[in-house]
Amino acid sequence: MSRVNSGSPVGVALIGSGRMGAYHGETLARRLPGARLVAVVDPAPGTADTLATEWDAPAAYTDAARAFADPAVDAVVIAAPARFHAELIVGAARSGKAVFCEKPAGLEPADLDRAIDAVRAADVVLQVGFNRRFVPDWAAARGLLDQGVVGTPRLLRSVTRDPGGFDPARVPADTIFNETLIHDFDTLRFLNPGAEAVEVHATADALVEPAWKDRGLLDTAVVTVKFDNGAIGVAEACFQAAYGYDVRGEVFGSAGMATMGDGRATGMVFSGATGRAIDTARSDQQLLAGAYIAELAAFIDAVRTGAPAPVGGEDARAALAIAKAAARSVRENRPITIAEVAK
Repeated sequence: MSRVNSGSPVGVALIGSGRMGAYHGETLARRLPGARLVAVVDPAPGTADTLATEWDAPAAYTDAARAFADPAVDAVVIAAPARFHAELIVGAARSGKAVFCEKPAGLEPADLDRAIDAVRAADVVLQVGFNRRFVPDWAAARGLLDQGVVGTPRLLRSVTRDPGGFDPARVPADTIFNETLIHDFDTLRFLNPGAEAVEVHATADALVEPAWKDRGLLDTAVVTVKFDNGAIGVAEACFQAAYGYDVRGEVFGSAGMATMGDGRATGMVFSGATGRAIDTARSDQQLLAGAYIAELAAFIDAVRTGAPAPVGGEDARAALAIAKAAARSVRENRPITIAEVAK
């Protein structure tokens, strides 16, 4: 496994500077001492130049291939639209660059397999942005599982509710499975260590934007996942929660139960004449700020030391298989085995 001199910051190129990319760019430039943002890549004319100036990055490109060829770049953080992820991983790996890629790492199993093969051939780090693994509540629950305190997992639950405000015209079909619930599918696996999904049954509808259902937009879904150790997981998502951004989880085992997340912005509870109230988080970047920094810190550490990434291509492949099975289950109105889609 390639590594970077432990005494030097890891030179990182950011590819894609939308909402999530901009947050990662700020982290690389301002919040992560072990990394140095050396390039910004964005195809929109002038965008990369503006952000590179703002973040003191020495290079700006409109073409990712130029960043791959830049000797100052040790690693890339991919936050481009999902349809480009797999090809960008392949290009980076073939250039010898370590890769952090936002989820999903690919939209089709065959594309993701090519990306994983390229990473293996180049012997570089690949980490995928399944941020919930880095949230303290979820990490603590996994610790209890690893210690045997929860016992054998029996029932699992993962919830994602976005705050809304999306443009339905910009949401591709199956996004709720491929880009939202894929976090929950990875979470179910994370909370059931060593087990793999074998069958998926999903139901979904357009309850936030009903007029868009005939155009393929599903915005509310519940997915049941059966695992090979007998555990049953339920993942649910909706694109609009009036009270903000809400992620929660639960693992019920033979010896106890762990629950994670409550959506609070802080631990403060206000009691007044009208009752009690709490502030809720209004975005993922507010609720999961620490996790977004921690996942990049783990990536930089893996690049520097040559250690495996804590969540890699095979994890992305397993979560994608569940997502593909869920989408097919809705279309065919029947349970779908992982074997039917894992090709």
